[in-house]
Amino acid sequence: MSEPTLTLGAAADPADAEAIQAGLARFNAETAGYVDAKPLTVVARDPLSGAVVGGILGRTSFGLLFVDTIHLDRRLRGAGIGSRMLAMAEEEARRRGCRRAVLYTISFQAPGFYARNGWRTFGEIPCEPPGTSRVFMTKEL
Repeated sequence: MSEPTLTLGAAADPADAEAIQAGLARFNAETAGYVDAKPLTVVARDPLSGAVVGGILGRTSFGLLFVDTIHLDRRLRGAGIGSRMLAMAEEEARRRGCRRAVLYTISFQAPGFYARNGWRTFGEIPCEPPGTSRVFMTKEL
């Protein structure tokens, strides 16, 4: 095989992203001997309009729950809805055989919310804007 041509871009072409993800999935399956990666989604909808007002995007793989994105409309925060969404994702992860979970947030986002829900910080990296950091958190399920 000759040396590949490298290109840099802001967003991957969907076909390119699929090829990259498929290559990693093949490697993981060959190395681990099985495939168990599955997306996990919790969606919160307004009961009248059906509009999405929040949710969780994540995945489970090799015994871990990865929480990639969580959002809840500002008007709904503080009423326990975010905690219920998180609990739903964690319960589904347990059902899938996960024993641990991992996520990262930004210091101005929700580390306190996660801590109140049993998550603990295992790392922090300064980022922009000044005084801000990425906070890496985990939880035993």
